Amino acid sequence: MQQDLITRARTWLAEDPDPETRAELAGLVDAGDLAALADRFAGTLQFGTAGLRGELGAGPMRMNRSVVIRAAAGLAAYLRAQGQAGGLVVIGYDARYKSADFARDTAAVMTGAGLRAAVLPRPLPTPVLAYAIRHLGAVAGVEVTASHNPPRDNGYKVYLGDGSQIVPPADAEIAAAIAAVGPLETVPRPETGWQTLGDEVLDAYLARTDTVLGPGSPRTARTVYTALHGVGTSVLTAAFARAGFPAPVLVAEQAEPDPAFPTVAFPNPEEPGAMDLAFATARRTDPDIIIANDPDADRCAVAVPDASTDGGWRMLRGDEVGALLAAHLVDRGATGVFAESIVSSSLLGRIAEKAGLGYEETLTGFKWIARVEGLRYGYEEALGYCVDPDGVRDKDGITAALLIAELASVLKEKGRTLLDLLDDLALAHGLHATDQLSVRVEDLTVIADAMRRLRENPPAALAGLPVTSAEDLSRGSEQLPPTDGLRYHLTGARVIVRPSGTEPKLKCYLEVVVPVASADELPAARERATELLGGIKRDLAAAAGI
Repeated sequence: MQQDLITRARTWLAEDPDPETRAELAGLVDAGDLAALADRFAGTLQFGTAGLRGELGAGPMRMNRSVVIRAAAGLAAYLRAQGQAGGLVVIGYDARYKSADFARDTAAVMTGAGLRAAVLPRPLPTPVLAYAIRHLGAVAGVEVTASHNPPRDNGYKVYLGDGSQIVPPADAEIAAAIAAVGPLETVPRPETGWQTLGDEVLDAYLARTDTVLGPGSPRTARTVYTALHGVGTSVLTAAFARAGFPAPVLVAEQAEPDPAFPTVAFPNPEEPGAMDLAFATARRTDPDIIIANDPDADRCAVAVPDASTDGGWRMLRGDEVGALLAAHLVDRGATGVFAESIVSSSLLGRIAEKAGLGYEETLTGFKWIARVEGLRYGYEEALGYCVDPDGVRDKDGITAALLIAELASVLKEKGRTLLDLLDDLALAHGLHATDQLSVRVEDLTVIADAMRRLRENPPAALAGLPVTSAEDLSRGSEQLPPTDGLRYHLTGARVIVRPSGTEPKLKCYLEVVVPVASADELPAARERATELLGGIKRDLAAAAGI
């Protein structure tokens, strides 16, 4: 067993093209560090509907050039099998460690396989890549990014020619093609032959961004902006300038790309502490709103002044921003279908119904939301918003930021705020309050055990609210394909439990709806909602054994 592990490590080492990971692996072999080797060779990083994502390092269980070359070769074989030999594959990348290397390797593999490859000119937001696929008529696109994961991670996201991320069965077919790739020396990787794009695609994307705004709408909202050390700053500030908004005040410490993410524990606006520097900047400059992108700028977070909170600023939940954008689009006369994932607030359905618009629920992920027929607007509670589906069939933190800034400007002209509009929505549809119980684990069996416990012993009540129905989403339905998840409907509440598709987390999505007859009842309704959410969280954790 030990000798087998050393042999596999030496075989991998012999074909590893990266001096850094070769040195790392050689050091482990020389030291006889069997535990570290077993961790790296316990299997293969699995390619799924999120593509690849994992920790950087040597071996098949890590993100590295060997793994990426195999993934690219498998994708190329899949595209050729689909009759797309000679087609264009466009490749984007963020500013993380190794992202540029992975993008270049992908371009070389595509070129060697007889496809045409074009690489974006520098680290740019993921939505620019999603836009470029359809703009250039590509048969596929690859974005090298780990989004908001920790600094040690990287990832590989695959889109097909419709401009949206892969869904089954394409993921399994690509995974099979990756598994069939032979030794790396059999994968042609020419030194040249692909195109490095100039700024023309970015310019075309930027020229489209302000079309999400209403003609002649107010553009007066003042913004503090943070890119969280990611790639959003230059593109967002250019989009705001084109649209005629005041130049955002940048959170200077986080404005430039930095793969070490030195000021945050996790580069995700939802994580505790990630927005502290933005709040501090806002207290100095007194803007109307704070906007944050995650490192690849496909998500958009919003914070607002709130005198009732410590520090005077409050992060809006993704569901709150989702409802605000929907209400704004309805007010502007939008037509088409509004869509969201099943883990997002049911308030969107009520807004769509009252406006006479179509409404769809999908599985988690924009790969599903983007495929809704007639889509006009889609959102997901994890800060993802698609406000221009004809341009970008994915979440887009740049155009979402423009639209929320427009809404803040419209309200400002009337002496109102985003919080006032949230109150209006609560009065019209009931107070919809959401929260999340999210447990990050080192050992993935903790998640499997929790799901098993809940399946075997589903709770009869949570926070004193009877569970009126329990669905095992792994069985699928007429509306939804199968997925690993559980959904509970309670009297006045809803709970969904699922393993994260991109991180070692168990995620539980909670929503309560409290009727509100008048504005005077809002404070008491909020207290009741907070109490119920806390009780559901406590009882659910106990039922799941977490």
